[in-house]
Order: sequence, then C-alpha cells, then structure tokens
Amino acid sequence: MEPESQNIPQHVAIIMDGNGRWAQERGLPRVIGHRAGAKAVKKIVRIAKDLGISVLTLYAFSTENWKRPAHEVQALMKLLKSFLQAERANMLRDNVILRTIGDIEGLPKDVQKVLAEVSKVTSENSDPKDGLTLNLALNYGGRGEIVRAARVLAESCAQGKIAPADITEEFFAEHLDSAGLPDPDIVIRTGGESRLSNFLLWQASYAELYITDIRWPDFGREQLVKAIHYFQGRERRFGKTGEQVRVT
Repeated sequence: MEPESQNIPQHVAIIMDGNGRWAQERGLPRVIGHRAGAKAVKKIVRIAKDLGISVLTLYAFSTENWKRPAHEVQALMKLLKSFLQAERANMLRDNVILRTIGDIEGLPKDVQKVLAEVSKVTSENSDPKDGLTLNLALNYGGRGEIVRAARVLAESCAQGKIAPADITEEFFAEHLDSAGLPDPDIVIRTGGESRLSNFLLWQASYAELYITDIRWPDFGREQLVKAIHYFQGRERRFGKTGEQVRVT
C-alpha cells in the first residue's frame, strides 16, 4: 500500500549499511556488494522522487571508512566517480540537484573534480515540487562537521565580527555543511545495526529512527514505503505533550 501523499517526509536520510555482508553471505568479494549498493542508490533516488520526497541524504563514505583495507577504499572511490559520471545525464533529465556534505577536500582530486562538475551542472535545475535534492555525505563525520562550524565561528569572534551572544542554534546551523537544507524527518539504517555512526548528529535531533535488517543492496520501493508508513504512524511532539500536538 502506498503511503499517504499528504504526510510524506520532506527529508529522508539513510545510513546505507550491509553491502559487505550482502556479498559475503553470497560468497562474493566485498567490492561486489558495493557495486550492488551503487545500483540500489540509482534505484532509490528515482523511487524517492516518485514518492514526493524533497531531500534524500545518503551516508556514502564516512571519515572512519578510511580505516578499511586500501584496495576497498580505492574501489569505493572508483565506484563513486563512475556513478557520478554515469548518472549525470539522468540527474539533469530527472531534475535532481546534487549536493554534498563532509570534508570534500580530503577526497582524491579526480573525485573532487567530478563532484564539482556534476554539482555545478545540476544546480542549474529548477527546484519545483517534483524535484529532488540528492545530498551525498562523503568523507563525512557529524563530530567533524560540528567542529568545523565551531572553528569558523570562533575565528569570527576572535576577529570581532560577531559576539558570542550572537551564536544561537539557528545561527550555528547556518555554518554546518547542511546549511539551507531542512533537518531530516526520518533516519533509516539498513543492515540491522542500531546506531547513528557519527551521522547527522546535530540535524537528526528530532528525526524518527527506522532500523531494518535488510541489507542495502536489497533495499527498494517496498522497504522505503514501509519506512514512510512507520514515519506516518508516529506522533511527532518536539517536546510537547500529545494533547498539545493534537490541539495545534
């Protein structure tokens, strides 16, 4: 059953976990799992747009992922580059705007170049109700993002450009990588683990959390619709009582 169209989450964030285990369960190299995961990304972008989701943030590569074997990291970077090159035309056709969060300068130069190019050309897409912003978290860690924002504000204070009292939650959020995007309504984690893994620590403060045992390569329309149904069944209070929410 399709979700209610009037209560679709505006921003869906996904921790795409389980590629390696998906491959190992099939007796395949982990890199095959990552390739299957890339195919799932292509699929889920189109499904999210079709369902009316406005922003889709995907945790593609964390700052901790550098600790993986060198050959696996190299394969992931190559896969990212080829994905962007292959999907560039589709993003333009489907009115998808590519954004990134994370320390992009820490990525290989050739990947940075392709990211910059695809981000630039897709930024020219209009953003009507049928558009989608695909926000890739690359070389990303929530703590690192918060520290980067704090450093910028500390320097502004030291230079006398702002006063400490000027730093409100809203002002601080404007200096995060995600500035200009709404906070996620729901964070989905595939693969069965139930932790945030340093993902959107600031932005996910009031997000609904949805955990599924499904490995990322097997995550499709049915699974996303289930997550949206879960979201639509939640009473989002934001600190209020249930009675206050129902009155408003």
